[in-house]
Amino acid sequence: MLLSVTLISMVFSDAFAAEKVVMKLAYGRPEGTAVDKSIKWFVEKVKQDSGGRIVFELYPNFALGDYTTVQERVSIGDVEMQLSSLSPAVDRRLGLSGFPYLAKNWDEAEKLFRFDGFASQKLGEWLLEQDIQMLCAWPAYFGQIALTKEPKEPGDPDVDKGIKIRVPPIKSFELVAKAFGFMATPIPYADTFTALQTGIVDGVIGSGPEGYISTFQELVKYLYLVNDHFEVWYLIVNAPFFNSLSEEDQVIICNAAQEMEKMRWEVAEGDEKKDIETLASRGCKIIALSEEELSKFKDKVVKEVWPQLYNEVPKNVLDQCQQFLSN
Repeated sequence: MLLSVTLISMVFSDAFAAEKVVMKLAYGRPEGTAVDKSIKWFVEKVKQDSGGRIVFELYPNFALGDYTTVQERVSIGDVEMQLSSLSPAVDRRLGLSGFPYLAKNWDEAEKLFRFDGFASQKLGEWLLEQDIQMLCAWPAYFGQIALTKEPKEPGDPDVDKGIKIRVPPIKSFELVAKAFGFMATPIPYADTFTALQTGIVDGVIGSGPEGYISTFQELVKYLYLVNDHFEVWYLIVNAPFFNSLSEEDQVIICNAAQEMEKMRWEVAEGDEKKDIETLASRGCKIIALSEEELSKFKDKVVKEVWPQLYNEVPKNVLDQCQQFLSN
């Protein structure tokens, strides 16, 4: 009888072990940041709802490589999940996620980029072609320019600013920087701090207040509020791996992801304002633009930059985004 009980216990133990799911989850900010807190809430929620069966190995602050590298690793299943911006390295259409001046305010941004928004749904379709499934959106901030030197006539995009700034190795950011009168120098994000510190460049485009606080805060002397793009990150998972999970586990993960997104939309705009105030309190001069000035910047980008990007993000998709906003 004791032998039978032992054998039964072993069978149940093996079955439980077989059901356990362990996933690597990478993201690009250090511990204590807003995204780190969201991730840890999500992880705990999934663990709780699954009775401890679904657990995660967390890799913050680009511990597994930058977001482009990790996105490729998610695609092949080497890393199960990532929460970060989308890389257009494999599919240039993914540049839609950070397309310049697609949204002009938080209301438009939420309408386009929430999980069921038009832009996010298109991005989700394209990601599936890389065996990547989108689980939710995580809104970050509007993109601004951080500088160590004050720009000339900041309210006029046609004036040569006489400043060299770092741009991500993405065509849209380079074109926008040039349209605003800056000299653009493509530099990987990991090398940007040194480039700023040594004076190779005197500014950065491609991030926002939260990013500048966590990475360059002691170097940033001016924050130029141009709202050049809306920064939205996505929780993504390897699609074949996700599809291999039980329907129950998929529901648990999706529900937690959607709840995390809902909570983030509720606080994201307020967090952006707090981050701007934090930079100002540390001696950074905030260069704000009026609605009229911002309209000049957007009009110039739409007229001069958008046509140069139609071979990357199709014009009909951009038109559909604008139509979606007007409905």
